[in-house]
Amino acid sequence: MSLETLEQDILAQVSAASDEAAIEAVRVAALGKKGAISERMKSLGSMSPDERREAGAALNLLKDRVSEALGVRKAALQEAALEVRLAGEKIDVTLPVRPQGTGTVHPVSQVWEEVVQVFGDLGFAVAEGPHIEDDFHNFDALNIPPEHPARQEHDTFFFNEKPDGARMLLRTHTSPVQIRTMLASKPPVRIIAPGRTFRCDSDMTHTPMFNQIEGLMLDETTTLANLKWVLTEFCKAFFEVDDVKMRFRASHFPFTEPSMEVDINYAREGGQLKIGQGDKWLEILGSGMVHPNVIRAGGMDPDKVQGWAFGMGLDRIAMLKYGIPDLRAFFEADLRWLRHYGFRALQVPTLAGGLS
Repeated sequence: MSLETLEQDILAQVSAASDEAAIEAVRVAALGKKGAISERMKSLGSMSPDERREAGAALNLLKDRVSEALGVRKAALQEAALEVRLAGEKIDVTLPVRPQGTGTVHPVSQVWEEVVQVFGDLGFAVAEGPHIEDDFHNFDALNIPPEHPARQEHDTFFFNEKPDGARMLLRTHTSPVQIRTMLASKPPVRIIAPGRTFRCDSDMTHTPMFNQIEGLMLDETTTLANLKWVLTEFCKAFFEVDDVKMRFRASHFPFTEPSMEVDINYAREGGQLKIGQGDKWLEILGSGMVHPNVIRAGGMDPDKVQGWAFGMGLDRIAMLKYGIPDLRAFFEADLRWLRHYGFRALQVPTLAGGLS
């Protein structure tokens, strides 16, 4: 077969290819290791130098023309396949919503509302603050020293320096809301501060962005006994159990003195976590009496005002209550996961009607 006839035959096969699989078969038959053109190239070694030069140039030109034709046809087939796919996946937004297309409430949003309901019943107001903070509200006012690891770039997301050398940052906790509330209020103060926080961390139980809630109570007489009662009542209401045992362990936080980490009892039955049962302990939050330096930074007199604060992760207690194993799934926007763990849009949590 002459090269001209071979080229016409291959180009006819290229034109007849109806999909990407067919065009790939033509490419292999022509240019593959044992393809028609490749076999011709192998015969060059047995030719004289002059014949080899002439035949090699002709074969290379043929190879280039065939490769170009294959590329053009493949691109056309890909474009046609995309058009078919787009036509099949097109959604008419003017149509009524289909029942199977209804959305669900994210577990964090649901738990957020549940926590607000519980603390609202206990007399706490909700306070909010900016996500972008300065050193004073995020660190200095909270009695966090300059050499503290939390103030390093391996733990905190900092913005570029300003001309005066100061740097804004993404808040690492919701505690700055406490300072802003104290500066704008007079005792008594009784607030919770739910919101997003940001830290350089990522694994099954940590993410660069997570949700936290902090509580603050300040007046002239409040004590640790009040803190213990509030946390006990919260855990019983939130986890919907009749009783829960709590263990307060001494710890250290710059913004509280004394400081305590709080554990609740649990048991594992049939692969499920049972809060309020068993004799095992699980840490859920940190707490303590507000440090005098923090009260002073909030514009109040620590000789006249005292109080307590606590902080816990909304994502963590959502995992505990609803049996969610991996924190990273909260932020992956997987519709299958959302449909499994999500809540109906009208399923508003109330203490009277039930939280979950």
